[in-house]
Amino acid sequence: MKRMLGNLLYLMAWIAGHLPWRCLHALGDGLAWLWSRRDVRESCVARRNIELAFPALDQAGRDALHRAVLRTTARQALETLALWTRPHARNLGLIRESHGTALLDDAIAAGRGVIVAAPHYGNWELLNQWLAARTPLSILYRPPESAIGEAFLQRVRAGDEGRVTQVPAEGTAVRRLLRTLQAGGVVGILPDQQPKAGEGEFAPFFGIQALTMCLLPRLASRTGATVLFAYCERIPGTGVAPAFALRIEPAPEGIADTDTEVGTAALNAGVERIARRDPAQYQWTYKRYKLRPCDSGEANPYCDLERRRTK
Repeated sequence: MKRMLGNLLYLMAWIAGHLPWRCLHALGDGLAWLWSRRDVRESCVARRNIELAFPALDQAGRDALHRAVLRTTARQALETLALWTRPHARNLGLIRESHGTALLDDAIAAGRGVIVAAPHYGNWELLNQWLAARTPLSILYRPPESAIGEAFLQRVRAGDEGRVTQVPAEGTAVRRLLRTLQAGGVVGILPDQQPKAGEGEFAPFFGIQALTMCLLPRLASRTGATVLFAYCERIPGTGVAPAFALRIEPAPEGIADTDTEVGTAALNAGVERIARRDPAQYQWTYKRYKLRPCDSGEANPYCDLERRRTK
């Protein structure tokens, strides 16, 4: 039954993903308008994050950024359905520019392992497909609660046979990633997901302390692997299809420091540097600041949003 429902979910995604780009973008713009009109969770969280991260913006600037974030987020979600259900080789044609790819090639050739830090910026699913076409890749991910959703993700992210290994962020994940890096392999990690309490370190992100994963800096310090930041950034195109620039950059100094406070600060600095390129392309609909330092006396900044939604 789970397999059948997973196949049905894929069929629905395939139908939506094969609509013309113009239709997908129109649907995305309509969805963004609806989110804003009804002030749904995505809209509320994005607005609060913009208030926290960009205190110098006036109200008009915040409102404009809020609209742009919702529009980009909705379009990205629908574009991802297309990327998941169309041939990956064809999807790579959406990448019109490539920058820094020699950094990845040189790091792989060095044989010490490579950690690709891929923030929630631009379209990270397109980045995964580009990386998988370039090299075998192990991706750390947070499994969905639903077994059907898990089966769906395994199918749509599989790509080329045997080139993508999805490693759930639980149990033996650290050992599996260590083995991959020690063998000179490539590991992809989304560095800006909030870890569970007790599994991270608070470090500044847009001037605010945010619980940040220690895993990536620890893997780098234990293995000597090269850490690179990578992202597919949305750029103006010449037609109706979206266009992206692939960018690979060195990680900030200190990311492999044995002091996790130094490592996590460098990690967040790298993510912030990318997010500031075009803040509308970053995933501000995520409750990045929900957990607060124990001794800070600070309240969860999303508390009032959650209370409003339960009324």
